[in-house]
Amino acid sequence: MKQHGRFTFIVAGEAGHGVRRAGIVAADLCGERGRYVFQMDDYQSLIRGGQNFSVVTSAPQPVLSQYLHANLVVALDRRSYELHRGHVSRGGVIVYNADAVPEAGVEGVGLPLSELAKGYSQPALRLGVGAVVVFLVAVGLSRDEAAGYVRRKYPRDAENNVAYALSVYDVAAGRLSARYRLEKGEAPETMLTGNEAIGLGMYAGGLDMYFSYPMTPSSSILHFLAGRAHDFGIAVVHPESEIAVMNMAIGAASMGVRTAVGSSGGGLALMEEAMSLAGMSETPVLCVLSSRPGPSTGVPTYTAQGDLSFALNQGHGEFPRIVASPGTADEAYGLAAELMGLAWAFQTPAILLTEKHLSESRMTVRVPSAPPVALRAKQRRGKGEYGRYALTRDGVSPLTFAPSEQLVKWTSYEHDENGITTEDPGMISRMQQKRLRKREALVGALQRMKTVNRHGDRGPAILTYGSTTMSVREALVYGGIEAEVVQPVYLEPFPTWELGDLSARQVVVVEQSCAAQMAGLLRRNTGAEIRAAVTKYDGRPFDPEDLARRLKEVLKHG
Repeated sequence: MKQHGRFTFIVAGEAGHGVRRAGIVAADLCGERGRYVFQMDDYQSLIRGGQNFSVVTSAPQPVLSQYLHANLVVALDRRSYELHRGHVSRGGVIVYNADAVPEAGVEGVGLPLSELAKGYSQPALRLGVGAVVVFLVAVGLSRDEAAGYVRRKYPRDAENNVAYALSVYDVAAGRLSARYRLEKGEAPETMLTGNEAIGLGMYAGGLDMYFSYPMTPSSSILHFLAGRAHDFGIAVVHPESEIAVMNMAIGAASMGVRTAVGSSGGGLALMEEAMSLAGMSETPVLCVLSSRPGPSTGVPTYTAQGDLSFALNQGHGEFPRIVASPGTADEAYGLAAELMGLAWAFQTPAILLTEKHLSESRMTVRVPSAPPVALRAKQRRGKGEYGRYALTRDGVSPLTFAPSEQLVKWTSYEHDENGITTEDPGMISRMQQKRLRKREALVGALQRMKTVNRHGDRGPAILTYGSTTMSVREALVYGGIEAEVVQPVYLEPFPTWELGDLSARQVVVVEQSCAAQMAGLLRRNTGAEIRAAVTKYDGRPFDPEDLARRLKEVLKHG
């Protein structure tokens, strides 16, 4: 069952051709027409050269994934042509830069995009404008409409951009004019990347300070919040290293400041010792872990779910950890705020685990009119001697902060109720039990919250998490597959109370992990029988067409 009115546009070229911007501009037009949009950027870790492409899929109905078989492909160099000529859907067309692709034996529509750009400054960067104009011609904009749209979307050096755009329009119009019709929809125009949604969610949850050292694919959270720090009334700090990031965040939190940090796996590995400091000192910090393929540097600009076990076991020693993973940008907004509240309510670090695919993909969102309700931290009441680590039934001690008439002591060493260093075996045991009680209280709180999403209510169970949820849901729509998608949002503590039915069912797990880490986590916690694990670990997200085929094969032989 293929979506009615779905249209996919691919623009591809070298870094420096303005490829990503071209994708954004094309996506914006689709959004302005009320269409649901999903935009994914594929790029190498290079400033110039290499091979980049942007995929924009839109439809009048919700769309949760890019499609690699496109109605319109614009290839700005030869390598892009060779890579994407097999990605043209039936009835589609590939348009190539005739100045970069020899015409002998070539299929498609050749346009002299480089030749037309020679009379302008930064001719290579103009190629992205040319790709946008090809898109505008193909979807039926008039010459004047195209000029106005380019002027609006490329305001810097607008006159030259418009002049170049019109020269491209004139050579493209006779061969591509109104080839496609973009059916209008009623989608909200707002589009956000996952990282932008996370940043907004943290702000909605009361964020005061954000600390980060840039590391793809989390870096755009830092850039997004830094650009809005004045409007939001927050402080955004770029320290000298990831170690400094976490330690500064803990120090700020000990003064009552709501803090968050962000990184990828390599950066969070450097924060691991400080993560345990947060566990021992009972410091609330929200950590965003946006995954890419590893180990080590791995493939910095691509996606993976190989950090699941790493996130679940972050830090040495025994202390409660909260780990949750959003499936969409809408969900990332609410979850970021919710995790901020949980970290403060239980005075322990929380990890928002995501992946490059959600972090950097841009999609249609419905931002709630009211921010999520944040859980409140337990505050100290009354006077007298203050015990920072007072023993309580739920393990959560009342908070107060300097300046204060009483001594307020946060410490990394094992301690008594006042935060004074101790090596007494009885007190060590009591403090260990205190921290364990916090986890028990946390489980109780989560049992009153929604910790698992289910999409569909009949057919086999397909379990997945994080951004792969979008791929699975889109594959089921594309393939006309009837199944129940089960998506644990909270991963630690693992919501066994919502997944008990899986122990009596055969489950297909879909994830982007070579070792099938989620399948193992499910089996250990529920005893569910894993019929099959459908995995992908080449750094690229699932394509819904290919995933639908794989799921049909697995379900047929189940």
